Amino acid sequence: MAILEVEHISKNFEDTEVLKDIGFSLEKGEVLSIIGSSGSGKTTFLRCLNFLEQPDTGVIRVNGEVLFDASVRQTQQEAEIRKKRLHFGLVFQSFNLFPQYTALGNVMLARELLAKEQPDYKARKKEIHQQIEEEAKALLVQMGLGDRMENYPHQLSGGQCQRVAIARALALKPDILCFDEPTSALDPELTGEVLKVIKELADKKMTMIIVTHEMAFAHDVASKVIFMDDGMILEQGTPQEVFENTREERTKQFLARYTNG
Repeated sequence: MAILEVEHISKNFEDTEVLKDIGFSLEKGEVLSIIGSSGSGKTTFLRCLNFLEQPDTGVIRVNGEVLFDASVRQTQQEAEIRKKRLHFGLVFQSFNLFPQYTALGNVMLARELLAKEQPDYKARKKEIHQQIEEEAKALLVQMGLGDRMENYPHQLSGGQCQRVAIARALALKPDILCFDEPTSALDPELTGEVLKVIKELADKKMTMIIVTHEMAFAHDVASKVIFMDDGMILEQGTPQEVFENTREERTKQFLARYTNG
């Protein structure tokens, strides 16, 4: 069974069609790279997956469970939406860390807020806090930030901030980790730091969706590649199929800009 099934997702903003009949499936442990020009709908699609936007049509399933079905009109409570978001961890291109919290505090925050909703939270508050802290510290060590846990975002480099953001997303133990241009705000040296971490997660069979303009990285790390253009999936397949045996002329033109750039 596929871990993620996306069927006929469309999204309009007023009279503009931003997503047009998006559909694909992803198996557990696979890495999907989504490539395409700016404005092709890649970020909007990730926002729909994370329930930051609501599609106009389509179905989203995770592990066989229907998380969204546009044909079923219902008002969802915020708590229900938050629960559905837990299936996806989202790493933003601009980090989106809370400046008033340390690296450790940023990684712990969402887990602690969720813990307060547990019926036994008051009775087990100290124990729960300790467990969340230990797991957050382990993630920061995994990100190579064991000595920067008490630093605030303004005391960290862009690459370090992005690694904190990855640790924060992993802290919620999502089924699928999503990246929205995770290196676009970084210089080449810091880009390498972040891509190395993502590659290590891929080696550990973390299921991921990565929107990226790093073509070499997409080729080397992805199990599947999707090329989006004008809100549509124009081409999809293995890295070899999309990059080396390209079928669509618009995909060829897009890839040529990076090859010749």
